[in-house]
Amino acid sequence: MPAPAIARTRAELADLVASRGHSSVVLVPTMGALHRGHAALLDGARQRGDLLVTSVFVNPLQFGPGEDLDRYPRTFDEDVALCGEHGVDVVFAPSVDEVYPGGEPQVSVEHGPLGTVFEGASRPGHFRGVLTVVAKLFGLVGPDVAVFGEKDYQQLVLIGRMAADLCMPVEVVGAETVREDDGLALSSRNRYLDPSERASALALSRALRVGQAARGQGPDDVLEAARAELASEPGVDLDYLVLTDLELIPAPTSGDARLLVAAKVGTTRLIDNVAVSLG
Repeated sequence: MPAPAIARTRAELADLVASRGHSSVVLVPTMGALHRGHAALLDGARQRGDLLVTSVFVNPLQFGPGEDLDRYPRTFDEDVALCGEHGVDVVFAPSVDEVYPGGEPQVSVEHGPLGTVFEGASRPGHFRGVLTVVAKLFGLVGPDVAVFGEKDYQQLVLIGRMAADLCMPVEVVGAETVREDDGLALSSRNRYLDPSERASALALSRALRVGQAARGQGPDDVLEAARAELASEPGVDLDYLVLTDLELIPAPTSGDARLLVAAKVGTTRLIDNVAVSLG
């Protein structure tokens, strides 16, 4: 496949999108350090429109004090190569000044109550940064469809809610989490794990599978089974384990729900989730 065109500025992006005849635009926003999970996102997105745009931008607004902004992996040449292999037409790779001219924006997107729980409680301000940069990307790219991974499930729900509540003309689509053969959810942060930490990290996906298996016994049993599995691994520092409705409100006693987990393994914070059908 041909190499994607690269836009570094808003003007270059606008010219590239305008210069290519298309009937629909699909956007896959990323922070780079792309892996097989991103490749699957791109493959799915490629089927949803005739112009595929991927952003590669490490967004400082979503990192809090003491988080890993400076050490977040940046592998741009490899990212562009992967994008080319999976049919991306345009890679938008702006500088921080290009996205936030003049510094942090005076107007940002308020995440509402859904952004204050789970990840929002552990990382105050995180979703304000996420929603603000995604809103900017929607405005700059003008996509008909935007594709996000389900591994960041709360993020996916909030972006969908933002698009609906603010009447943004874009369809927000979730793509299934891609895993290693042993169950570990693919993440750019997995490269921080040493071999022993990676072995400990498998407790997250094991706990989710155990919780899924207990679904017929009710919500309390799902959580108890998953929590016991996590407790058996001393290398995991649990942040939260929750069973919730698909819209992140308290879980029903039957029907579709989501089991979410966040934990630190060593110095690396990992998240994962699975669908659970209760009852």
